[in-house]
Amino acid sequence: MRPSTEENCKNIVTQAVEAFSRVDILVVASGKNDVAKIHDMAPARFLDVMDANVTQSWLMAKAVTVQMLKQGEGGKIVLMSSARGLLGHPAGYTAYCASKSAVDGMTKALGCELGSSGITVNAIAPTVFRSPLTEWMFGDDEKAKTTRAGFLARVPKGRLGEPSDLAGPLLFLTSRASDFYTGHVLYADGGYTTG
Repeated sequence: MRPSTEENCKNIVTQAVEAFSRVDILVVASGKNDVAKIHDMAPARFLDVMDANVTQSWLMAKAVTVQMLKQGEGGKIVLMSSARGLLGHPAGYTAYCASKSAVDGMTKALGCELGSSGITVNAIAPTVFRSPLTEWMFGDDEKAKTTRAGFLARVPKGRLGEPSDLAGPLLFLTSRASDFYTGHVLYADGGYTTG
């Protein structure tokens, strides 16, 4: 059985309503990458990435949409995409790129589908940000330096992302300032996707 289930997602929303009486904002910030070339990746590994990045986002969006429609006052849904949803990668990111492209498509479709209800659906698409998964890229060893230099050659801002760089886009997309925005993918990438 795959880890993402409709029951689990409904329970998360139910617990939030029990704790706070309502749900006005959902941010789905979970995800997974499994790097392997297509000829080396078993279908189960591909499906695990799709489940973590696409199915989980869809199930959470579905569960919270039911609650937000019941409340009748709109709401904000923010999904986590990636610059890899727009750009491929030669190192074996087929599953990850496909999953994040799917998140982008879901964001656009749900933005259209839910627009008249007052529920906005947008996504943030970061590039490399400091996290437990990417901490090695911030190190001083030769592999980190080489990888970082290659990546930074494409980043006009000249640095990797920090978690604080996500705060502004997230605050905007979850506030009333973004009420007229829906179905958008906002790239938090230091200019990486511009050229």
